[in-house]
Amino acid sequence: MRLKDKVTLITGGAAGIGKATAELFAKEGAKVVICDVDAERGQAIVDELGGACSFYKVNVANRQEVQVWIDDVVERYSRIDVLINNAGVLRDSRLVKVKDGQLVGSMSEEDFDLVIAVNLKGVFNCTQAVAPLMINQQSGSIINATSIVGLDGNFGQTNYVATKAGVVGMTKVWARELGRYNIRVNAIAPGFILTEMVQQMPERILEGMVQHTPLRRMGQPIDIANGYLYLASDEASYVSGAVLRIDGGIVVGT
Repeated sequence: MRLKDKVTLITGGAAGIGKATAELFAKEGAKVVICDVDAERGQAIVDELGGACSFYKVNVANRQEVQVWIDDVVERYSRIDVLINNAGVLRDSRLVKVKDGQLVGSMSEEDFDLVIAVNLKGVFNCTQAVAPLMINQQSGSIINATSIVGLDGNFGQTNYVATKAGVVGMTKVWARELGRYNIRVNAIAPGFILTEMVQQMPERILEGMVQHTPLRRMGQPIDIANGYLYLASDEASYVSGAVLRIDGGIVVGT
């Protein structure tokens, strides 16, 4: 019960890493509040976890929806102890694709804007909405999901890498700005994690991920959830501004 009665918000909590985190935090005694755009899956988690969990349908890229969500949570619980900015999307493509000297493809502006809106602006929206309450209560833990590609870069992921590198930067800024109010801000950088989305990739791609990981396996969602748990708990009371890599030892591109 390392999080007994701590009100914990988890964005993108309906599947994958978010779902594993909701389940683990509920076991550890937290009052879990998840949001996602997938209402069916979100409600399924509430049905599974019962009174330990509640669900809101929220698009984190929409500031008004985020504020309504936060206001309702505050009215219900009067406090927010932990915010996990876990929501994210992928829209991979090369910056430009050239064949025989001719431009044959490129990353669309729509795909660039969508990933920025969810992965970067969404983190900003949720943190800015929660910060005043945490300042007033003089405590809080904010944990942002970045990625190893935000640190090392990756082929075909201009938009995604830009957001995850931006999240690292925001994490360090907020750790400085909010530390005086006893608010800790950290990030986790997952490596290749076997989520539902990743499982749909071709077998040769999955094998390549394993071969590039020194521990010779892909991570499980619970591996990241355990990292979130540590950073949310009092055991990490002197950890702020950190980026914790949970990646099996990989360096992307090697």
